Amino acid sequence: MWIKELWHKLGSPRWFYQISSPWIIGFGVAALVLLTVGVVWGLVYAPQDYQQGNSFRIMYVHVPAAMVSQSVYLGMGVAGFVLFVWRMKLADVAIAACLPFGIMLTALALFTGGVWGRPTWGTWWEWDGRTVSTLVLLFLYIGIYALREAILDTELRGRASALVAMVGTINIPIIKYSVDWWSTLHQPASITLTDKPTMPPEMWMPLLVMVLGIYCFAAHNIMSRMRVEILNRESKTRWVRNLMVTDTKPIQNV
Repeated sequence: MWIKELWHKLGSPRWFYQISSPWIIGFGVAALVLLTVGVVWGLVYAPQDYQQGNSFRIMYVHVPAAMVSQSVYLGMGVAGFVLFVWRMKLADVAIAACLPFGIMLTALALFTGGVWGRPTWGTWWEWDGRTVSTLVLLFLYIGIYALREAILDTELRGRASALVAMVGTINIPIIKYSVDWWSTLHQPASITLTDKPTMPPEMWMPLLVMVLGIYCFAAHNIMSRMRVEILNRESKTRWVRNLMVTDTKPIQNV
C-alpha cells in the first residue's frame, strides 16, 4: 500500500519541490568535499604512470565525466519510459533538467579524451568504436534538446523526447562494450564491480573519489534544475503563487 502511495507522490511536482531542498544541499556539500579531495589527491599525490607520465592525470576528469554522462542518459531513458507509460509530469521535468548537464558532461568527456589522446596516441581524435559512440551520445543529447525546443505542444514534446531518449539507450551498452567488440585504442576498464582493479590503490582510489564527486554534483545540478523547471511550469498554480508571496514578503521589524 505504501509503495503505491509513494509512487503517486513521485508523480507530483509539488511534492518533489517540497522534499528536494535538503537533498540538494546534501549532494552539493558532498560534491564539494569529494571533488576537492579527488582533485588534490589525483593531481598532486597520485604517482606518475610508468608509461604515460603525468599526462595520465587527465583521467581523473575524463573517466568520471564519461561514466556519469552515460548514467545521466540512462536516467533520461528511465524517465522517458515512466512518462510514456504512466504520463507522470515529473518524468518530463527530469528529462528537461538532465539535458543541459548531459550535454556539458559529454562534451567535457570528448574534449578531455582528445587532450589525453594527443600525447598518448599521437592524435587528438581517433575514429574508434568508443570515441564514435560517445560522439553519438552527444548528438542524442543535442537532438533531444533541439526536439524539445522545436515542439510547442507540451504533451507532444514530452512524448517525442521520451521516445527518443528510450531508443537512444541502445547506445549505452555500445559505448561500454565497444572495446571488446572492435579493435580500438581505448583500453578496457581498469575498475569493474567483479574484477580486481588493474591499477595500484594510490591511483584508483582518487579516481573513485572523483567518480562519486561527479555523481553527487550531477544529482545536485539536476535536482536544482528540476526545481526551477517545476516553478516555471506550475507558475499559475495556487501553491506556487503562495510560495512566491511568502518568499517576497518583507521581514517585519520586531
